[in-house]
Amino acid sequence: MTKRIFRSVLLTALAVFLACLALVMGALYSYFSARQEKQLGTELRLAAAGVEAEGADYLARVGRQDGLRLTWVDADGTVLYDSNADAATMENHAGREEIAEALETGSGEGSRVSATLSEKTVYLAQRLSDGTVIRAAASHYTVPTLLFGILQPLLIIIILALALSAFLASRLSKRIVGPLNSIDLDHPLENDTYDELSPLLTRVERQQRQIRSQLEELGRRRREFEAVTGSMSEGLILLDRDGGILSINPAASKLFGASGDCVGQDILTVDRSPELRAVISRAHAGARAEAAIERMGLEYQLTASPVSGGGAVLLIFDVTERRRAERIRREFTANVSHELKTPLHSIMGAAELLETGLVKPGDEAQFYARIRSEASRLLALIEDVIGLSRLDEGEDFPTEETDLHELACEVAAQLGPEAQKRGISLEVEGGPAKLTGVRRLLWEVVWNLADNAVKYGSEGGHVLITTDSAQGRARLKVKDDGPGIPPEHQPRVFERFYRVDKSHSRQTGGTGLGLSIVKHAVQYHGGGISLYSDGGGTEITVELPQDFERK
Repeated sequence: MTKRIFRSVLLTALAVFLACLALVMGALYSYFSARQEKQLGTELRLAAAGVEAEGADYLARVGRQDGLRLTWVDADGTVLYDSNADAATMENHAGREEIAEALETGSGEGSRVSATLSEKTVYLAQRLSDGTVIRAAASHYTVPTLLFGILQPLLIIIILALALSAFLASRLSKRIVGPLNSIDLDHPLENDTYDELSPLLTRVERQQRQIRSQLEELGRRRREFEAVTGSMSEGLILLDRDGGILSINPAASKLFGASGDCVGQDILTVDRSPELRAVISRAHAGARAEAAIERMGLEYQLTASPVSGGGAVLLIFDVTERRRAERIRREFTANVSHELKTPLHSIMGAAELLETGLVKPGDEAQFYARIRSEASRLLALIEDVIGLSRLDEGEDFPTEETDLHELACEVAAQLGPEAQKRGISLEVEGGPAKLTGVRRLLWEVVWNLADNAVKYGSEGGHVLITTDSAQGRARLKVKDDGPGIPPEHQPRVFERFYRVDKSHSRQTGGTGLGLSIVKHAVQYHGGGISLYSDGGGTEITVELPQDFERK
């Protein structure tokens, strides 16, 4: 802007200077031309009076004068005398403009411009009393000739004028632009500048208020969006129409191993899996798409939805637990069906034999006992299934202060007869292990662990139940000296209906749900369970927080 003002001021000053120079030159030229013509008329009158009085002698006495040419012409146009040339050699002047006019009216004037000398010659003529004509002529320079004659001083003046104009233009442009450059746009109304800028500054201030308000709103929404997406366990990625990443939350960055500077890059630079490319392609085509991928041993569901403007929203859900629950549910349903069918078939077979009278007299008691045993097993299975279902549903149970040591003593007393049948020594050691929890579930934990130790321990062996508490946690240990659990079975013994020795389990009346119930009950109380077996016995340890709080 400073340069434009400088050029404008400089050109304006130069134009004004040249215009003034032209006007002054024109006025001076007109003024001096008029003065010269007036002086030439005076000299003509003096020459006419002299010729009237003395004739040719006057002209001879006057002779040649600088800047003045006198010519005496006869009435027929013959040149009688010329102060600058030989009259005898000169052509007839009757046809000259000023001569003809003087012969006719008594006086005449004319002018002619020399094309070679760029001079203008003015002629004034006066008729004398004897009919002859006396003519006076003087040369005037034309405007171009005058300008050429004063070219050097004129150039000096122009250069000085340009230098002065440039200096003043620079100063003026800086003074004009200075207040504009010093405007504080952050506080438009506090500036002391030109009054003409007040409406502009008022609009700037109003627009700045609007912009600040919009920026604050955008910032608030961005923080809300980041807070929401940052706390999401699901991955969220926003894509533009070209597949570039507009936003990615921490969950998605962790899943794809992307850094925060991936925003602006193509999504395929983060992950090039066929499933991801397929769902994005369909989303850009305007259709909602889903796909499943596996990362780090976990299963995820990709859902891509189109948005207006050609972009897409990509959601990544961790469906590992859901898929696992579905598999467990299917397996559980199949296992329950299988486990229920076995005792039912046995009951139906015995009942059918009794009904048809194929049982020998006196053997009916065996079949009745078999029916009762299978019915008891079926009832136990149903009760275990119901218990697991209640735990799966997350049902809230009433809690109370319970001592694992007391529960262990109760269970040991109830399992005493069974242990004696197998010659197993069942002992309880340790001290109080009090905690707040669901007494019935804790009793199930102690009972199932101790019952398994008695059932699967070696005959004539030893089962030890130990309880203690430390550092805010209650601990229960159940150890037997049976054959132990092979390493390949240990990770799965807490699964539903999983049996290490299926035939022995059915013989002992086990449902295959005991350890699964133990695991769920311990998890319900926020505790942990561990198993150790080296082939010379099995030890299962349960640790529970003493201050239980259901979440």
